[in-house]
Amino acid sequence: MRLRQMAVAFLINQNDEVLLLQKPSSHAFLPGKLVPIGGHMEPEEINDPERTIIREVKEETGLILDKLQLKYIVHRLKADENEVRVQYVFFAKLKEDVAFISSNEGELCWIRMKDIEKENVSETSRAIASHYNEHPENEKIYTGTMKSDNGKATMTWSVLEDWLKGKDCIHD
Repeated sequence: MRLRQMAVAFLINQNDEVLLLQKPSSHAFLPGKLVPIGGHMEPEEINDPERTIIREVKEETGLILDKLQLKYIVHRLKADENEVRVQYVFFAKLKEDVAFISSNEGELCWIRMKDIEKENVSETSRAIASHYNEHPENEKIYTGTMKSDNGKATMTWSVLEDWLKGKDCIHD
């Protein structure tokens, strides 16, 4: 079983719109879908998903971000490809209008956060947007596991927390 790690960013402007990338229909990965900015981790980035997303955002938009918040870690089994996928999902607020570079990855577009669920997005992006819309503006990190509920994709969410925080004990 192979492990594939990815990092994506939901870049949100002052109008509560998210910058997404429209993948060309000829693209090998998620053809025709609207996707968050991001991609696969390079071997030297495996233990540093923030480094991955900073690189990907710069490559796909030209933006240099310094304030990112890890908000979600999503797990998915892709049995037909014999892999477990782990996606680190960062959020960042963009404070002003910014200029973007063009990318061969697809066309950039703004979609209102509350409307993402209605768009042609992956089930993972739909689940993240839905959860975020229900729990906006908090500092928690959530971990999600994608599964099937009678053939329909669904996500099970948990708060990622240090259960020993505040305990008076020795641990490693």
